[in-house]
Amino acid sequence: MKNSFKTTQFNLQLLTTMKKFLLVTLLISCSAMAFGQSKMACCPPAGGSATKQFAMLAADKKFVMAHPLPLKYHFQSDIGKAITYNTSDGKTAGAFFFKAKKPTNNYLLVVHEWWGLNDWVKKESEKLYNDLGDVNVLDVDLYDGKVATTREDAGKFMQTVKDDRAQAIIKGAIAYAGPKARIATIGWCFGGGWSLQSALMACKQAIGCVMYYGMPEQDVNKLKTLNCDVLGNFAAKDAWINPKVVAQFEENMKTAGKKVTVHEYEADHGFANPSNPIYNSQATTEAYNYTLAFLKPRLR
Repeated sequence: MKNSFKTTQFNLQLLTTMKKFLLVTLLISCSAMAFGQSKMACCPPAGGSATKQFAMLAADKKFVMAHPLPLKYHFQSDIGKAITYNTSDGKTAGAFFFKAKKPTNNYLLVVHEWWGLNDWVKKESEKLYNDLGDVNVLDVDLYDGKVATTREDAGKFMQTVKDDRAQAIIKGAIAYAGPKARIATIGWCFGGGWSLQSALMACKQAIGCVMYYGMPEQDVNKLKTLNCDVLGNFAAKDAWINPKVVAQFEENMKTAGKKVTVHEYEADHGFANPSNPIYNSQATTEAYNYTLAFLKPRLR
């Protein structure tokens, strides 16, 4: 009887130990699953970069040929000046800067088309500077001084832009503006996509983003980090940043809980540049008026 009692007691202790072991194992498994799900939510799978996707278009002969050779365009500003600033990769970058007439923390970062930081971009920046009032306008140069006059060079320059260098240039521009700066962004074509990327990099300093027919960011998790509204001026006849791409961008922004206002014009890619033979003056005027109406209240 005594041995039988000891055996029963031992079996009960063994059963209790096994239950505890199974419970601990179950808790560890659940914790691992929860951690895995949390990690997935915070770190979305790596996807194709929107900027790289647009740069790859330079390898598409149809895309290259869809950009007519620019007409001769000359402009020399009396109020803007070339500057140099430090970049986050330990180098420097050149830019064109319009300093506000009165001290202000309002900044507009301007990103050029696939042609580079040419005279048209500087003229457009001066126009924005005059029309917006007290604002510092900074034209960043993602081509590091190179300006294209042929489609072939434009495609080559756009393809050779490395994301890490472009990001360093933009981060340097944000640092140049300073930690108290309120930053809006604008860009066309190649620069339209980088305008949105610049707004993402500006984090809580971003107050508005304007993109003209540029490649939208497609990663919803990245869009969730955007701190400002977006205005998109797109071309309905654009064969690449087409209405389907634009509609998907609107859907992605909605999913991300962000606001985007889109205007589409019966025009071609590049319609806002008067040096472009396919320039559309009506669409340009409408888009510019919407741009001012969007930026002015945000840059007060």
